[in-house]
Amino acid sequence: MSNTTVDQTLTTKPSLGQRLKNLFTSKKSGVRRHHNLAGYLFISPWLFGFITFVLLPIVASFVLAFTRYDILSPPEWVGLQNFERMFTGDARYWRSVRATFYYVFTAVPLRLVFALAVAMLLNTARRGVSLYRAVYYAPSIVGGSVAIAVMWREIFGNEGVINFLLYLIGLPPVSWLGNPSTAIWALIALAVWQFGSPMLIFLAGLKQIPTEYYEAAAIDGAAAWSKFRNITLPLLTPIIFFNLVMQVINGFMVFTQAFIISGGTGRPLDTTLFYALYLYIRAFTTFEMGYSSAMAWVLLLIIALFTGIIFKSSSNWVFYSGDS
Repeated sequence: MSNTTVDQTLTTKPSLGQRLKNLFTSKKSGVRRHHNLAGYLFISPWLFGFITFVLLPIVASFVLAFTRYDILSPPEWVGLQNFERMFTGDARYWRSVRATFYYVFTAVPLRLVFALAVAMLLNTARRGVSLYRAVYYAPSIVGGSVAIAVMWREIFGNEGVINFLLYLIGLPPVSWLGNPSTAIWALIALAVWQFGSPMLIFLAGLKQIPTEYYEAAAIDGAAAWSKFRNITLPLLTPIIFFNLVMQVINGFMVFTQAFIISGGTGRPLDTTLFYALYLYIRAFTTFEMGYSSAMAWVLLLIIALFTGIIFKSSSNWVFYSGDS
């Protein structure tokens, strides 16, 4: 064997340290693979549910948005006809858009303002305040349940509590749910009444504001409104931002209240025909699954657009404690 061959053999042969390192690395990789496998096994039920009930339906709805499909017959590819019909040939669709926008841009600000006002009232150390917090939060526990919607329908009915109170003070009854001018306001009032969730979030934010700021402002002679405008409101803007995003998203997806109170039709004159309700009607009343899938994707884009606008504008009005 030549000297060159011996040198190559010695060069390619791993040293003892290298072999120990390779052994340790292989054992470490085996342990890592074992841990990864155990992790995947633990999350497999959730993974199965996510793929089966979320991911696959999303993909299916995207495909169906370009088809004509009524469940009973195979889907028929129609391209962009559903979207063209939606934007140019369906007047009721635009009424649902108008009703939804009116609801979101009215109910969401009123709900947040009311929630913040109540949170500030409850941000005290007085006796019984914990009970009041629980009582005010109770309507939000049931959320958009059928029972609450039925109760609200009875309250604003022709023989409901509201008209009974009007009768007691000598005023004529009002057809709250039958009048196009007042029907949507019954739903807005329900949204404002269920202010408990944003209230608790505001309350948590208020408790994070250092009391030293208020003490310094009091020494300088600042009034209550000045403290709110210069201390509370700026330091609460991250909480306002979070609540605004969540409430806008929930507002665009409101369904149960409108379905129960309007009888599933959006009456009167489609003033309570919210987007999600009209989508349901097209999907499960007229069985236009392709058209309703297209509507769902447009709704997703609308929510994404408004969420993006809120995020984009947040740099101009949201103040974080670390900002200089």
